[in-house]
Amino acid sequence: MSPSRSSDSWEKYPKSRPRRPGPSAPRSGGRSPFGATWWGQAWIEALEQRARLDANRLPRGRTYARSGAVGVVSLDVGRITALVQGSRAKPYLVTVRVRTFDDDEWTKLLDSFAGEIGHTAALLDGELPPDVARDVASVGLDLLPGPGEIQPRCTCPDWADPCKHAAAVCYLVADELDRDPFGLLTLRGRSRDEVLAALRSRRAGPEASVSHGVARPADTGVRARDAWWRTPAAAPALPLPPEHPGRPSILLADSSPDAALDAAALRSLAVDAAARALELALGGASSGLELTRDEDLARRAAALVGPDQHRVGLDLETLAHRAGVAPRTLLRRALAWRAGGTAALETLDQQWDPGRDTTAEARSFLGVGAVARRNRVTRGDFQLRFARDGRWYPYRRSTDGTWESDGPGQILSVLADTRADISDE
Repeated sequence: MSPSRSSDSWEKYPKSRPRRPGPSAPRSGGRSPFGATWWGQAWIEALEQRARLDANRLPRGRTYARSGAVGVVSLDVGRITALVQGSRAKPYLVTVRVRTFDDDEWTKLLDSFAGEIGHTAALLDGELPPDVARDVASVGLDLLPGPGEIQPRCTCPDWADPCKHAAAVCYLVADELDRDPFGLLTLRGRSRDEVLAALRSRRAGPEASVSHGVARPADTGVRARDAWWRTPAAAPALPLPPEHPGRPSILLADSSPDAALDAAALRSLAVDAAARALELALGGASSGLELTRDEDLARRAAALVGPDQHRVGLDLETLAHRAGVAPRTLLRRALAWRAGGTAALETLDQQWDPGRDTTAEARSFLGVGAVARRNRVTRGDFQLRFARDGRWYPYRRSTDGTWESDGPGQILSVLADTRADISDE
């Protein structure tokens, strides 16, 4: 469908049209709240915090979840999948990815479990006592994913994060976790059998060691005489940089009340420094030191609404308070930074004249009713802003009338391909 036709709508998504019964029966709980347990409710809170800019999708997601439009919800290692029947004949595929723990993190988690046999018994009995979460937190981990660790994706054309179909699946995940909290461990990277095998091995004593839940004899080492006569091997190749920046050490005590910095602030600075160091080690051209204060603040805030939020040790509201900026304003800057760095950030507040020929193309792209003002072309609640990097950045008008960044910048031809069927949701 051509985006220049008057039938195309670049305004808010229309409400769902009546549909035939979905692939599953309506939720047995009717209109009862999702997340009956404290851990199920924690999952819901993480979802709703992630959806702060697209909160209008959540009520529609709950309706989808209760109506039976969602098929079987499958929880696997680091991933949740389900089919959701929308307004089209073919169901949409929803995939929700959850950050998994690496081997070192799993070692810490299993060690914290092994010290209390009651933790495993409670999980097997369908319970997750708060003591379990506290013990896991004591080794620097969060068993329950935070908003930055839940990454929903859907095959529908809605750019909301999450869309109503993904929101529906996430609400039903809370029901699944209510029934079996072991699902949290599966999402974090290990199956029930692997976790139980690893715990049994730990209780067996030091004569056994574990790798991914499989017990093997302990390494007895090499005798000194044999090592002395052995021909030296070639020096190993330099190791590749890690995939993720290192985690800062856990401070055993907070700073004194009259100190200028507290433990959370120090941790966030250490995490940021490690991330920038790794970027430089991987060939990055920028250390971030050339940024202005506002640009650097937006860069740091962007990490608090992205997939690595769990590593930062700070929340966006706290950062906004310490910087003297309204949280809503900082969130808008963070999303703009994620869309395209300094070029996208400039489109929030700066206006300039790129020339009539440039804006004429965008007006033709948006169709009848589009209005151009300097580098901004608007139609209804949708707007394109032209940046000095030569890309158009999409914006949407929120319920309070402010304009919010709605995705990365693109050249106009690419943007047309990705958004041509937006009115066909």
